[in-house]
Amino acid sequence: MDSIANFFGGLWNGFNSMLEEAAGFMSFPLLTIVLILAGLFFTFRTRFVQVRLLGESCKLIMEKPAGDQKVSSFQALMVSTASRVGTGNIIGVSSAICIGGAGACFWMWIMCIVGASSAFIESTLAQIFKQKDKNGGCYGGPAYYIEKALKLPIISGVFCVLLIATYAFGFNMLCSYNLQSTFSAYSFYDETWTPVICGGVLALAVAFCLMGGGKRIIGLTEKVVPVMGILYVLLSLIVIGINYANIPAMFGDIFSNAFDFNAIFGGLTGSCIVLGIKRGLFSNEAGVGSAPNASASADVTHPVKQGLVQTVSVYIDTILLCTATALMCLCTGIAHDKSVAGAPYVQQAIQTVFGDIGPVFITVAMVLFGFTTLLGNLYYVDNALAYLNGKKLPSKTFMKVFYTVCVLVIFGGALMEMDAVWNIADILMGGMTLINIPCCAVLSGIAVKALRDFERQKKKKLNPVFKAKDIGLDSSALSFWK
Repeated sequence: MDSIANFFGGLWNGFNSMLEEAAGFMSFPLLTIVLILAGLFFTFRTRFVQVRLLGESCKLIMEKPAGDQKVSSFQALMVSTASRVGTGNIIGVSSAICIGGAGACFWMWIMCIVGASSAFIESTLAQIFKQKDKNGGCYGGPAYYIEKALKLPIISGVFCVLLIATYAFGFNMLCSYNLQSTFSAYSFYDETWTPVICGGVLALAVAFCLMGGGKRIIGLTEKVVPVMGILYVLLSLIVIGINYANIPAMFGDIFSNAFDFNAIFGGLTGSCIVLGIKRGLFSNEAGVGSAPNASASADVTHPVKQGLVQTVSVYIDTILLCTATALMCLCTGIAHDKSVAGAPYVQQAIQTVFGDIGPVFITVAMVLFGFTTLLGNLYYVDNALAYLNGKKLPSKTFMKVFYTVCVLVIFGGALMEMDAVWNIADILMGGMTLINIPCCAVLSGIAVKALRDFERQKKKKLNPVFKAKDIGLDSSALSFWK
């Protein structure tokens, strides 16, 4: 028996090593270079649209759709934010700081501001090339602008397969693991049974919610996401306020570590730059190609409106929630290293102010963040499945079987090891990004022309209305904007 156990243990260790090497290469140099170059390209090409029109972006969030049954900009924002705002805002930020250093916060901020331009481009393109369903609603995403604009249906199909693998499997496994790991701070935690119980309860809860379909997902996320985000930020502000005397030293630590190039280049793949970019991307998903699936469902008069709204989602995720986690932890002065990476570091930090109730709040926040992330992820997966099935959802029997597999994956994720689930998620997410970003770069001229059209109409004090011909776009491949 020992020899069999050693054999399978060796196989697992070898598999883990391969995952680690692949994830490391994906993060640096591939994703790091691609995301920075793309973000800068989009930023300069749109003349810093994510900064210039931030005020306009915030106003557009509350714009009403034309019909009562249509999806509003706010609802689409909440679905995309539900997927963005999740366990990565707590666990991912904590891990980046503990492994890469406090400077990871700075590079997350930079990646957020630069990456918001990528979010604008991909969501604007999704709106332009969205399709009409039988009820007059709309849907779309990267698969559709890759197919319709670039005439590359095979690449669209590959993207959808990667999206399904990333969100139904990679991210949901990671989310489930992160959620159960928050219970490790309690005395009742058992390494064998607690993950089983947590994974089982979470899987059953998701299974129940899936029976309600996409409308229930939209309704649930619209209500839960704002509340949980506000409560989390308020608690973080209290912790920061109580530790106000440590704020100067905290920012000194962030900036000195961010530009400690001897430490950075001494171990680049585990440095604050790479971890900040990697965890920032995992958290806000700008350029990954996920949020456009939600953006395309919004009923707006001009595609740029939803592109602008999605830049707000990136800021909510990183500037607001990731920063709340980082500053709350760093201002307390709790030592951070790999041994407390993840939930333990956050729970120890908040415990310094709120005592035993602090870790409980983090657990509750993780449950809410994790649950809405799982549902938001599966909303994206439905779109990808529909694309692969001739632009319509597969049969009810297939969907039941598929959802059953997804639920089992959620259960299994709670039982896995931290490094393995992070590496799987990073590799799959990287594959999506490396397809979506180049396609967005090729098509960015269309989004930029749409932006100029939007700004021209705004200067005339008009409510911008988009027509494809106004930017010289052939409307034969479009379902809207004739």
